[in-house]
Amino acid sequence: MRTRWWVPYLYLGPALIFFGGFALYPVVRSAQFSLYQWDGLGESTFVGGANYIDIFTDPTLRAAFGHALVLIAFFALLPLCLGLALAGILTRSRIHGLGFFRTVIFLPQVIAMVVVAVAWRHIYAPNGPLNSVLTSVGLGNWTKAWLGDYSWSLPAVGFVGTWVQLGLVTVLLMAGMSKIPTELYHAARLDGAGAVREFFSVTLPHVRGEIAVALTLTIIAALKTFDLIYVTTRGGPGTATTVPAYEVYIRSFSQGAVGSGTAIAIALAVIIFVLNLVINKVVDRGQQ
Repeated sequence: MRTRWWVPYLYLGPALIFFGGFALYPVVRSAQFSLYQWDGLGESTFVGGANYIDIFTDPTLRAAFGHALVLIAFFALLPLCLGLALAGILTRSRIHGLGFFRTVIFLPQVIAMVVVAVAWRHIYAPNGPLNSVLTSVGLGNWTKAWLGDYSWSLPAVGFVGTWVQLGLVTVLLMAGMSKIPTELYHAARLDGAGAVREFFSVTLPHVRGEIAVALTLTIIAALKTFDLIYVTTRGGPGTATTVPAYEVYIRSFSQGAVGSGTAIAIALAVIIFVLNLVINKVVDRGQQ
């Protein structure tokens, strides 16, 4: 007996209604707000795409998106490179207590980012542990107010992201590497491959899926970073560490520019979608 076309929708209907009400509707409303100049309380004025044009013409907003790209290097690319090396060494080596090490390295992921930010703000303080260590080893000339320096504040914040994301990336890659058949490594050794060639010929091609997941999660974390910036630098010094998510908060809740804030949020969501689509396309093409 042939099932009528509308029968599956009877089962999917509640889920679709729930998804539409709690996910799609807020996005549509935000897109609507982004077309208006509105302070969140009074009358609104339709401005069309003016809020989106500001993203390209406002120097502060351009700088904020530029800072987000820098954070991608710290949150995603650097942890991926370090995680590949670390996961490769740990997977191939016989280390006692490997489960405990996995738990420790993953620990930053389960700590609230606000707590992480407060801890690192103390570490980076002018009289904090980092400067004290540098002074004690004879590198006193390197000490500085890390979060108050125009040149070093953004890399300092980015390094916190590297520390947080490294555990997640390493655990994901270790899970992927543990599924690689050992026969492939034996065959590579018979062909005269060394450790480096084994890594690029055997290990790397078999963890493409895990790399895609790691990049997706870490890029999203980099682009939506707010709490880390808010607690450590408040976007300063000046606008040296301002990022799109922080601009959304400032414009929507401090400056009364809800339309501008939602336009930034929509643009950020589109960028995240496009970047992750590109990552998945590249990975799928490599697996064919």
